[in-house]
Amino acid sequence: MSKKVENEKYLLNNRISLILLSGILISLLYGACTPSTPTTPSGYGELRVMTHDSFSISEGVLEAFVSANNAKVYFVKSGDTGTALNKAILSRNNPLADVFYGVDNTFLSRALDEGIFDPYTSPLLSNIPDDLKLDPQNRVLPVDYGDVCLNYDVTYFQEHNLKAPRSIEDLLKPEYKSLLVVENPATSSPGLSFLLVTIGNFGEEGYLDFWRGLVENDVSVVNDWETAYYTEFSGSSGKGPRPIVVSYNSSPAFEVIYAEKPVEESPTAAVTDDNTCFRQIEFVGILKGAKNKELAKKWIDFMLSTTFQEDMPLQMFVFPVNQDAILSDVFMKYLVVPNITVFVDPEAIANNREKWLKDWTEVVLR
Repeated sequence: MSKKVENEKYLLNNRISLILLSGILISLLYGACTPSTPTTPSGYGELRVMTHDSFSISEGVLEAFVSANNAKVYFVKSGDTGTALNKAILSRNNPLADVFYGVDNTFLSRALDEGIFDPYTSPLLSNIPDDLKLDPQNRVLPVDYGDVCLNYDVTYFQEHNLKAPRSIEDLLKPEYKSLLVVENPATSSPGLSFLLVTIGNFGEEGYLDFWRGLVENDVSVVNDWETAYYTEFSGSSGKGPRPIVVSYNSSPAFEVIYAEKPVEESPTAAVTDDNTCFRQIEFVGILKGAKNKELAKKWIDFMLSTTFQEDMPLQMFVFPVNQDAILSDVFMKYLVVPNITVFVDPEAIANNREKWLKDWTEVVLR
């Protein structure tokens, strides 16, 4: 073979090598600059759930939803109920989430008037009592409830040979002087609920007179439930000076569940006689403009399912609305549910809340 032919063959081989190398480099560069093919399963989606700060769910229960729907769930905790609702209203044109959970019946009318929810009729609504369904258009659906009631220190009343109060009128009697601690309704959800108990019993004309009587009987007012229950109340910490507190009908059961040492009987009891408690109902709804509306519907169905409903009591100290949900034995033993709770129309609450709070402050704190 001539030298010339060898040179041409060498150059040809080099050109082929360069072309192949260039092709490989272009392929690598192209792969680096373009999005990769998703590796997540078919049906994968992201869901954002806006809640108040008290929301809680077991990891295993959340995983059940995630696995069943090939989904990723983000929780947007947004303060207390009122603050969270304000955020949802202010962001209506660009919602922060797909779903909003936590608006209760004290804020319900405002939430509905602002028109931030899309209706959704879950098939699980048939398992929920009608008295908990406060929106006939199903813009929000009930998820849980809890009863705000007077609680008392059982030992104190036994040792003082004194009967526990059976009505809120009893609190005005001289034998209960200096025994009651309540939360400020302007800063506390149970405090607001107890204020509504007094309005439901005495009306707008008489509730302030009742509070004047409580002031004369040396009622103590603190800013929040934690201070009332763990600092001022004698039945929980054993150090507080007051044996009557505004808390929940579930509190006696939790005294047993979370006792440092196992106990057979709860050291506290709840007053659940007719018209002594206010029922808080919490709702969930799909926010208008939700980016993943179909997954939002599945989440609502999940919150109403027994899987989620049976997890709630030990997570958020509230109770299931699904009648098929089963409570633990501790709740069955210690929980007393009132037959007749005080009802105040949600629209009346929305229209008068600020006035009621202002008038209450003038009478009780000034």
